[in-house]
Amino acid sequence: RLHVMRSKLLYYGLVIPFSHLPLPVLYLFSNFIYFVLYRIVGYRKKVIFSNIQRSFPNMDIKEQKAIEKEFYKHFSDLIVESLKTFTISSEESLRRVKIKNAEVVDQLYEKGKNITVVGGHNGNWELYATACAMQVKPDVAALYTPLSSAFFDKIMRQSRSKFGLQMFATRDKDKLPVDTGKSTMFIFGIDQCPRLKQRAYWMEFLNQETAVQFGAEKFAREHNTAVVFGNIKKLRRGHYENEYSLVCEDTADKPLGWVIEKSTKLLETYIIKQPEYWLWSHKRWKYSKDKKEEHNKKEMELSA
Repeated sequence: RLHVMRSKLLYYGLVIPFSHLPLPVLYLFSNFIYFVLYRIVGYRKKVIFSNIQRSFPNMDIKEQKAIEKEFYKHFSDLIVESLKTFTISSEESLRRVKIKNAEVVDQLYEKGKNITVVGGHNGNWELYATACAMQVKPDVAALYTPLSSAFFDKIMRQSRSKFGLQMFATRDKDKLPVDTGKSTMFIFGIDQCPRLKQRAYWMEFLNQETAVQFGAEKFAREHNTAVVFGNIKKLRRGHYENEYSLVCEDTADKPLGWVIEKSTKLLETYIIKQPEYWLWSHKRWKYSKDKKEEHNKKEMELSA
């Protein structure tokens, strides 16, 4: 009860008052957050710079440091923009996130196809969550990992879904509306590091051998969906543009791994174009292929 009370005090006493401030004012706080995180605390600085160095080995250190610095500025903007989503209006949401080519998914909707939309943590995915369902014809659903706080988990779901996005916890993936007779977009992130026990597809990504989550391709194959890649491009502070690219209309004639490899390579292309706007603070390369295989071997021995 004490934990819930503290969460409510934080939310209603701090988050909501801040969220009601206009974004130009919130960006003043973003400037301060940037100074604290980058200049004083050095938040995940080793992780961030190591990720950048290994991803762009041909850049000199000055170029790598420039990406690092710009990432911290963007990350600070992400924090205040995410606060804004709690009280953002539908009008402001639509003004700040534009869908460049909704016809890519609308045409699949007209054909009655369900759609697996894959993407990475480029731009601002929180703002995209508030705006995406209002700009396309299909229904839109997304899986998410529940927060440890039940109170904030509920608040986050309400915030993301208030303009049409349907949210489903990963534990409830069997409840996704795949057989409703209506075309639905199912959104998956593909750039998070899979857990050791999860199935992974190995490929080169940003100059490194990388384990990629296989869940999106598995879902697309099991439910015979089309696959579309979505990229969130940052135009300027507080303004984003989402662009969809058709990966394939049917997975049946594609070899295993083709969908996730093509999608991840598309993500890589966009990261190279705007490297400062990808989530470099994530521990993307937690383990090697050898470590994964060693873990699987131990699991098999334990279950034998």
